[in-house]
Amino acid sequence: MTIDEMKIGDKASTTKTISESDVYLFAGITGDLNPAHIDEESAGRGIFHARVAHGILVTGLISAVLGMKLPGPGTIYLGQEVSFTKPVYFGDTVTATCTVSAMKPDKNIVNLDTVCTNQKGEIVIVGTATVMPPK
Repeated sequence: MTIDEMKIGDKASTTKTISESDVYLFAGITGDLNPAHIDEESAGRGIFHARVAHGILVTGLISAVLGMKLPGPGTIYLGQEVSFTKPVYFGDTVTATCTVSAMKPDKNIVNLDTVCTNQKGEIVIVGTATVMPPK
């Protein structure tokens, strides 16, 4: 979708259940083997009392919305501000929603509010993305 086809308030979402294998694959790809993510015994003694998904893994769902739905294929991801507000546990179902909040047509730049919620409706990630939609 080009900037000319978008308007403030347009939104799109994607939903995924985060599995143990998602977390292990991400850990292997990135090298982030933090026990909070991969060691059940150690994580059980931590602040979340169980293993949790990497925050950046979950943030990847925002990238999926931007690259596949809004604006969609051809979008260039320029930046992301993000706050992790709650942990995402194995088996949580997360919905990432991106909403157009500002546009600079002369620069072909779009800002989107980004929110990820779990199956309980709790916000787990909140932020703002800056993208360049396809022409």
